[in-house]
Amino acid sequence: MRASPINALQLSFFTDARRRTGEQLLVDWHSLVDVAESAATAGVRINVIQASHEPGHIERNGVNYFFMAPPATGSLVGSPGFIARLNELAPQVIHIHGLGFARDVIALREVVPRTPLLLQDHADRPPHFWRRSYWRRGIAAANGVSFCAREQAREFSRRGLLPPHVEVFEIPESTSRFTPGDRAAARAATGIGGDPCVLWVGHLDRNKDPLAVLAGVAAALDELPQLQLWCCFGTAPLFEEVRARIDADARLRERVHLLGRVRHEQVEMLMRAADLFVLGSHREGSSFSLIEALATGLTPVVSDIPSLRTLTSNGAIGALWSPGNARALGTALVHVTRTLSPASRAQVRAHFDACLSQRAIGEQLRAAYRAVIAAREATPMTA
Repeated sequence: MRASPINALQLSFFTDARRRTGEQLLVDWHSLVDVAESAATAGVRINVIQASHEPGHIERNGVNYFFMAPPATGSLVGSPGFIARLNELAPQVIHIHGLGFARDVIALREVVPRTPLLLQDHADRPPHFWRRSYWRRGIAAANGVSFCAREQAREFSRRGLLPPHVEVFEIPESTSRFTPGDRAAARAATGIGGDPCVLWVGHLDRNKDPLAVLAGVAAALDELPQLQLWCCFGTAPLFEEVRARIDADARLRERVHLLGRVRHEQVEMLMRAADLFVLGSHREGSSFSLIEALATGLTPVVSDIPSLRTLTSNGAIGALWSPGNARALGTALVHVTRTLSPASRAQVRAHFDACLSQRAIGEQLRAAYRAVIAAREATPMTA
């Protein structure tokens, strides 16, 4: 007899400062939908409760999204509506987005003392020492924590925030619905080009390190004189420094194009048009832009940090370079450009399908749900 599907609740305590409607959140918060539907593709029965200033209910692609307003003071968990909905849904496991909601997790554990809780990291950083005791209690109330890269858990363990009984899972933060497309058509539509045509998608800030990327591009130009770099970005605290660096080098002035903010759908077309995707981050919980690049089959040349290592299977796809090391980036750009072939895009997309697609992430989530359910069932009632 086939086992019944797991009944899981995905729960997000994040509240939108812009007070968007539930319909708009499902459009703008891609991961909210993608993580839920990924689990659903693996046969998990999924409901979602999302904290929201605008209450409502939306059913989409077999997933129910319940938008619930937190009380003026206190946790969403303490509201009668939440308790009633929780009792109605009766989940076997609760998957909570984010590690920074200790108050809510502690309250939830009191309401459902036997239901396993899985927390998912979303680029959370260990708090200042005066808040660590509360975080420790919140994480200790869970049965499992997922990170994009298992290595990211070490930072929490070193600070005493991750007790031994909490199992660590390695699961990508989200997936992407981008797809590959015809490069020539994409270049005609976007007007970008180069040999190679290199794309950057990320903020112009210290963490993303655009200055190191510009220096790396400059280092590669003797070998790659036709290289063109196209930069999409949102916030740009380093814009003036970036502009000055480009203006100070005639070769960069001819080859670096600051596109600024572009629509999300336009990013997909730019990725189809490019040959390489470059990223210089010193720290990432994950990288949505890298995941999107891989979905289009775009070869990555990204910094060698835990999450990006994991997303590229330790550099099996594209190349990794030491963050901040412009010479290493220049060498990587030259090497990867010389090894590109007509089959490269299909190979990158095959990696995405195997490791980062909805189905792949859904299977990983289902396995994690099963593991925490089994562990909780094996725990004595007194624990």
